[in-house]
Amino acid sequence: MNEQSPILQVQNLRTHFFTKSGAVKAVDGVDFSVRAGETLGIVGESGSGKSMTAMSVMRLIPSPPGKIVDGEIIFEGENLLHKSEKQMRKIRGKDISMIFQDPMTSLNPVLTVEKQMVETIRTHEPLNKSQAVERAVELLELVGIPEPKNRLKQYPHEFSGGMRQRVMIAMALACNPKVLIADEPTTALDVTIQAQILELLNRLQKELGMAIIMITHDLGVVAEVCDRVLVMYGGKPVEYTSTKELFSDPKHPYTWGLLSSIPRITNKKAKLETIDGVPPDLANLPQGCSFAPRCKYVTDACLTRDPVLKEYEPNHGVKCLLYEKEEEVSPV
Repeated sequence: MNEQSPILQVQNLRTHFFTKSGAVKAVDGVDFSVRAGETLGIVGESGSGKSMTAMSVMRLIPSPPGKIVDGEIIFEGENLLHKSEKQMRKIRGKDISMIFQDPMTSLNPVLTVEKQMVETIRTHEPLNKSQAVERAVELLELVGIPEPKNRLKQYPHEFSGGMRQRVMIAMALACNPKVLIADEPTTALDVTIQAQILELLNRLQKELGMAIIMITHDLGVVAEVCDRVLVMYGGKPVEYTSTKELFSDPKHPYTWGLLSSIPRITNKKAKLETIDGVPPDLANLPQGCSFAPRCKYVTDACLTRDPVLKEYEPNHGVKCLLYEKEEEVSPV
C-alpha cells in the first residue's frame, strides 16, 4: 500500500438535517483517508450515509435543512470547512470531482454535450472556446466514445446509459482532478458495461495518478477496484480495513451479513442469506448500537451502549462490543 501522506483526510465528520421531526444524523462521526493513486471503497445499504458523506466532502449539502455540524475535511493540508463558497467553486470540478449516481438527471437535457463540457472546462481552465472544444474532443476520445466530434453536438438523450456515464466521467476528468468521487457509477448499467466503466476508471487512475473514492453497495465492485474499504451503517462507520482483509477476515456482524448475501456460483442450491429487519430511522436511532435490532449476536449491553470504532488489529478498525468483551464470535 502507498505509505505517502493522505491527499484527503476526513475526521469525525457529522452532517445533520434539521427537520420538524427532529435532527436526522445522516453522517455521524465518519473518519477515513485516501492517498494519491489509491481507491477507497465506501459500502453499505441504501440510507447508510454513503452519498451524504461524499456530498459533505464536496460541500454540496442543501442548507437548510442540512448542516455539517462537526469534523474536519483536510485536502492537501487545508480544511475545506473553512473555505468560502467562492473558494469551494474553484476546488470543485478542478481538484475534487464527482461522478453522480444518475447521468440522465445530472446532465442538462436541453443543452448539447459540447455546451456542458465546454462550460465545465472554461470555468477552471484559461482556455478560449475553440481550445475548450478541442479538450472536450480529447476527453470523449479518452473515455472511449467513438466519433467524439460528432457526438459533442448531440444531446444526452441521444446517448445510451453507458455512453452517458462515460460523458460524466469525461466531465469529471476535464481538469485532471486529484480526487475523484464516484457515487454508484455503475448502478444502472448491465454487467458488461459495468466492467468496461470500472476498467476505464482503473486505467485513467493509473495514467493520471488520482485518488478515487468509490461509493457502492456492490461488494463485487469493491473486490475488483478498491484498495481499502469503509463499511457504513446508520450514518456511522462500522468497519475499516484493506479490501483483502475485509474479504478474508471480516469482523463486524453487519459485514458478515453483507458478504453472506452475495450469491455463490459454486453452490447454486444454497439459500441466499439475508439480513433480517430494515435499516434504522436516522431521526430516531436506538439508544445502543444501531445494528443491534438486526444483529444475530446482540447482547443486553448492545441495547444500551453504542460502541466506538477501535483498531483491534493493525489497520483494521471495528465498531462492535463483541471485541471489547473479547468474545470469540465467527460468522455463520
